[in-house]
Amino acid sequence: MNTINKTTQKFAMLALSAFLLSACSSTPKTPSEVTEVRNKLMRLQADPQLASRAPVAIKDAEAAVREAETVPKDKTLAHHLVWVADHKIDIAAARAQTRLLEDERKGLSEARETARLDSRTLEADIARGDANAARDEADRAKLDADLARQQADDLARQIAELNAKATDRGLVVTLGDLLFETGKSELKGGAASNLSKLSAFLNKYPDRTIVIEGHTDSVGSEDSNMSLSQRRANSVQQFLLAQGIAANRLSASGKGENFPVASNDTNSGRQMNRRVEVIIANPLTAN
Repeated sequence: MNTINKTTQKFAMLALSAFLLSACSSTPKTPSEVTEVRNKLMRLQADPQLASRAPVAIKDAEAAVREAETVPKDKTLAHHLVWVADHKIDIAAARAQTRLLEDERKGLSEARETARLDSRTLEADIARGDANAARDEADRAKLDADLARQQADDLARQIAELNAKATDRGLVVTLGDLLFETGKSELKGGAASNLSKLSAFLNKYPDRTIVIEGHTDSVGSEDSNMSLSQRRANSVQQFLLAQGIAANRLSASGKGENFPVASNDTNSGRQMNRRVEVIIANPLTAN
């Protein structure tokens, strides 16, 4: 009994081996052309820029490749199916390339339009900036003009308070003999109020230099009058120095009786000749 079973098992194994060999020999081998079209399709499907741009054509090519992979026994039909699959892959690739070029062209067009709009925006921004700059410049010019007018008005007011006269030498402020006692060079106590206005003006306009000239009438000797006029000019100079006027801005000189402004034959004339003149030079202007 055991011998029969072993014989039966051996026969079954031989039969199974024969069946498997028969099955393997009957399975058709895939031609190399089919492998090539499959690889060609896979390369197309793996390209991210192309695969998404012709999905219908690629699906059609996939179906054609699968049909070619059945490898019919008829060689003519098999080659035809491979040709059809290859042709459909080419069509799908061409459509994808066309869509890619269209998208790139559209992107370039949009980029040009964006650049054009950006250029116009930039031009508008520049124009707006220029307009704002011009407006700011006009505002500054107006402020400068208002300031200059205010300064001119202020200068005119102070000149009027000093009773100054405009001459070719500059502004001339005449201080009468009320500053001094007869024959004296010391300033009177009340002289400070008149000289304080002058010092305030000079401190406000530090670009102006000052010449102080002392004058007398003709009473007395010429030498004594020259000395008295110098001392009086020096007294005014010392007062201004004490008020903070820089020494390099001040000069003092005595003119004696040599430059009268009225006749010395009358009391009123002699009183006019006894004076101190402060000449405030005009400011230097740039060429």
